[in-house]
Amino acid sequence: MRREELVDLNAFLTVTEEQNFTRAAARLGTSQSALSHTIRRLETRLGVRLLTRTTRRVAPTQAGEQLLKTLGPALVSIAAELAAISELREKPAGTIRITTSEHAASAVLWPVLARLLPEYPDINVELSVDLGFTDIVTERFDAGIRLGESIDKDMVAVRIGPNLRMAVVGAPSYFATKPRPLVPQDLSQHQCINLRLPTAGGIYAWELGQNGHELKVRVDGQLASNNVGVILRAAKAGFGLACVLDDHVAEAVAQGELVRVLEDWCPYFTGYHLYYPSRRQHSAAFTLLVNALRCSE
Repeated sequence: MRREELVDLNAFLTVTEEQNFTRAAARLGTSQSALSHTIRRLETRLGVRLLTRTTRRVAPTQAGEQLLKTLGPALVSIAAELAAISELREKPAGTIRITTSEHAASAVLWPVLARLLPEYPDINVELSVDLGFTDIVTERFDAGIRLGESIDKDMVAVRIGPNLRMAVVGAPSYFATKPRPLVPQDLSQHQCINLRLPTAGGIYAWELGQNGHELKVRVDGQLASNNVGVILRAAKAGFGLACVLDDHVAEAVAQGELVRVLEDWCPYFTGYHLYYPSRRQHSAAFTLLVNALRCSE
């Protein structure tokens, strides 16, 4: 499309918005006669009448209404993109609201924020830490962080971390009286500490697998909690086995506080992604954060 055609379409849109050639001409910074010539040129090119004039106002014809249905959103989108590009020249500023799990916040997001925020003091970040899934559009969050396999298909998903795996662990004191499980079926003979999920009060089924064969194992025990910290303290105290993300227990395993079992049954899975609506226009501050997180893979 030639520049002249874009100018003509914008003139037509302005006239329909103002419903008056005089006001439209003033808004466009041109004369009424020049604007009338532009509209006639557009109508001649399209071969249809787009506007009808009365003594009080200017209104689109049926053909004009049809053109407006597609023209309006297209020009609004172009204006938004131009505004976003212009904003990139300015210093990033503003508030970014993100919903995330506790582990993602500490393991992936915080290391990036610790580097970014001192360099950009005009950027503010608000984190909502929640185990459950949040409707980021309804709750007015700019983005969310969740495991890649849990993200809706209509969202833009940016990978921000490596693959993860679970770890099944128990304390040496627990194994002093119990044999170590060798296969997932052995878990039925053990005290296990359950993780209670926020969704309908459900209990997390331990996700194990080997050679492409996936298992979801329901386990039993005296204790359940919605807090990983509580589960780990109970496991270290010998109250049973726990199934948590590997890096939650890496230090405790290295120090001998916990012992890994069923390691061959704990495969890697897709790590964390930042997700956000594809239709939303984001600020320079948000774009900066996305790029910084993307580089942290």
